[in-house]
Amino acid sequence: MAGPKKKMSLSSTVSDQLRSMILTGELAPGEVVIESDLATRFESSKTPVREALRQLTAEGLVTVLPKKGYLVRAMTQQDLTEVLDLRMLLEPHAAAECARFADAETIHRLRQCIDRQESGGQNNPIARTQRARSFHLEIAHSARSTRLVTTLQRCHEEMVRAHHIIPQLRDHLGNPRELEEHVAIYRAIAEGRGDLAAQHMRDHLRTIRSTMGVDLGAEALLWRM
Repeated sequence: MAGPKKKMSLSSTVSDQLRSMILTGELAPGEVVIESDLATRFESSKTPVREALRQLTAEGLVTVLPKKGYLVRAMTQQDLTEVLDLRMLLEPHAAAECARFADAETIHRLRQCIDRQESGGQNNPIARTQRARSFHLEIAHSARSTRLVTTLQRCHEEMVRAHHIIPQLRDHLGNPRELEEHVAIYRAIAEGRGDLAAQHMRDHLRTIRSTMGVDLGAEALLWRM
């Protein structure tokens, strides 16, 4: 039994490391990675690397190049649009559910997220990205749906990657409205006002999409609710 567990653990470790390298741009879009090279890099056999790459293929971070290796996928405007659309569908609901379930501990954790955003890192856009992500994921966790958390975790990983590989997208993080809107969401949740929390979340996501310069398009009715 120890063998399979160790194998699974090593595969998961390699998956986590490779995912982090892709999300932070250390493995750049368009870069080709090869199993044997990665096995050498991680000082492992090819099997856990192969399993890790299979997992990252399923997540859409790499694609298979027959007889060549794996290609780190680019992030297109369509990818970003789809992620933002999914967030608009899910995060207002998460905010409403968080307000419904929120107890003193939840409110305290959200307040800590706000405090961390206020406390510094203003000259470090990646640090600001991570702090903003923590606030959103804390809301998702507090909505008490594991499937919701899993989906939004993936969405926010894609957003982190976008901020790393497309620096101009970071501009919205320096926008004072970013923190102000987080505070408005937090207060609605703390007051147990689910409908208001959901509306503030919608407004916040519209601000993100607008300041990131993502074209809404004529048919984007979801964003006009």
